[in-house]
Amino acid sequence: MQRLYDHQPNGPATPVDMVVDYFKYDFEGAEPPRVTSLQTTVPNPTFTDFGEDEYFVADHLGYETVVHYLAGQYLKTDSSGKIVDPRLLLNKVVTEISYSSSGVSVRTEDKSVYKADYVMVSTSLGVLQTDLIHFKPKLPTWKILVIYQFDMAVYTKIFLKFPKRFWPVGKGKEFFLYASTRRGYYAAWQQLEKQYPGANALLVTVTDEESRRIEQQSDNQTKAEIMEVLRKMFPGEDVPDATDILVPRWWSDRFYKGTYANWPVGVSRYEVDQLRAPVGRVYFTGEHTSDKYTGYVHGAYLAGIDSAEILINCAQKKMCKYLVKGKYD
Repeated sequence: MQRLYDHQPNGPATPVDMVVDYFKYDFEGAEPPRVTSLQTTVPNPTFTDFGEDEYFVADHLGYETVVHYLAGQYLKTDSSGKIVDPRLLLNKVVTEISYSSSGVSVRTEDKSVYKADYVMVSTSLGVLQTDLIHFKPKLPTWKILVIYQFDMAVYTKIFLKFPKRFWPVGKGKEFFLYASTRRGYYAAWQQLEKQYPGANALLVTVTDEESRRIEQQSDNQTKAEIMEVLRKMFPGEDVPDATDILVPRWWSDRFYKGTYANWPVGVSRYEVDQLRAPVGRVYFTGEHTSDKYTGYVHGAYLAGIDSAEILINCAQKKMCKYLVKGKYD
């Protein structure tokens, strides 16, 4: 991948080489280029189809608004728009899915049991790679193997708030990089003055092994490491300690076990088709089943539509055969 962009350092990589490389590859895909497939990166289908501009969503309502809007299209709501449909059950932890030719049975952590004709599994790839949900009978070997062929990447956005601003602002100064002898060590920074004026907030992104390392230490330890980096980046400035820090822990959370899937070297559309393929009356969806937009919100949304259509075709039209083309077709 690096050769395609003429960015393969000659000889030992310098800290500057590494941070530029990190910003170009890991900052988008969450994993280094040596393990990432070219299938969905060169070119990146999202950038090809929707443009290369990226925007920071600063709306305090967040993505939750989109979810509620979509759900309100088919679930019962009250006069204020709040979802009150009794079919929507929240705070239920699925621990077992039993399936047969006649239907499915879903058991939750509180011992409740729900029966249906079909089930759609929309957990993250990371959850599928754990034993949180037990399938009875076990998933076939081909399904288990393909689940583990993909990587569940970890992408961590750490937010910090300060009593005052000590970094530059203005055009061309939204991002800055820290060149370290350690790849990805608090490398990619973004100041949020435009998004949150006067908030004195910074965002630093870490990924992969650094994310996992940081998740296992205290926030105070992380803040101490960050303050050491910032004082190296802004020598001569009066850099105060951060007053607040937010460290997401996607990898440690049993309901996520990472942030999004990444195509490793060697996988293709064939493996994605297998990942999405139903097993009997058990159907699968999520961003990891998208053949073009893996890792993106729109990938999850569009994959959900595709998987729903596959299920509907079987349930209503009795078109239940799912075709997986050969790997080299």
